Amino acid sequence: MDPHFKAMLDAEAAAAAGQAVPPLDSLPPDMVRGGYTLQRTSQNTQAPKDVATRDLQVDGGAGPVGARLYTPAGAGATTPGLVYFHGGGFAIGNLESHDGHCRRLAAYSGCRVLAIDYRLTPENPFPASHDDCLAATRWAFDHAAEIGFDPARIGVGGCSAGGNLAASVAIDLKADSKRRLVFQMLLYPYICPEVETESRRRLDGPLLTRAAIDWFVKCLAAEGHPQIDRVILGSSVDVSATPAAYVVTAGYDPLQDEGRDYALRLKAAGVPVRHVHYPDLLHDFFVMGDVSPVVEPAAREAAEAMKAAFA
Repeated sequence: MDPHFKAMLDAEAAAAAGQAVPPLDSLPPDMVRGGYTLQRTSQNTQAPKDVATRDLQVDGGAGPVGARLYTPAGAGATTPGLVYFHGGGFAIGNLESHDGHCRRLAAYSGCRVLAIDYRLTPENPFPASHDDCLAATRWAFDHAAEIGFDPARIGVGGCSAGGNLAASVAIDLKADSKRRLVFQMLLYPYICPEVETESRRRLDGPLLTRAAIDWFVKCLAAEGHPQIDRVILGSSVDVSATPAAYVVTAGYDPLQDEGRDYALRLKAAGVPVRHVHYPDLLHDFFVMGDVSPVVEPAAREAAEAMKAAFA
């Protein structure tokens, strides 16, 4: 493992030694969210500052939702645009927890980024988050001129659960002739395969533990829903004709195998795919830029892939 991330984990373990860790089920969701946001914002303070931001409202599945538009320094009146969905198991995370990450993507690609503050579970069970992200992406196409997006060069992206949302939106929109996505950025995506992967069996953390995954699944409450294929992107889901993909996986991540396998499925379906694997890194690393110097070049590589896809 990258020594800087190992030092972080060792320090966290030492601080927690001898303390009973309450199960997530016993905590109010807002408390879990607050802790996550505080931790991630404190670990990602060195992101570029020369990015203009504007908070606005966009369409969601059941009414307006919040969003944040990132415009890099020197951007023209129109640039390619990425609609971005944060991670957090559909239950935690927000615009603040992933602010530094979105700043890097905008600054290093020269493209605008529109981050979506979709509704969270358990208060808003499935398919609220998926409906919000689909509606917000449609809104970005329909209001491209207002936000400086080139409607012919729009993509979706997300990390972890946000990767699931991005992949789902890419599938939902592939038959929409008026809204053609050209790119999907899937960073350590939660694909939720039908069969448990080897990496999920082998790894219980770090960070993303089995208990956390179980809590996220319980909060999502998608089991038995007629639209569950929007979450479980299994073999019955047709991924052909979706946009070119950039897929990132990490070696110390229970989700690594499903991300790799999804990249292979996309490729087999004729979708142009670039899969980048970081064997020494762990889940959520893109939003911990202050922890290790390896995050910066990884962010630049993702932004360059985004820029190239829009060229």
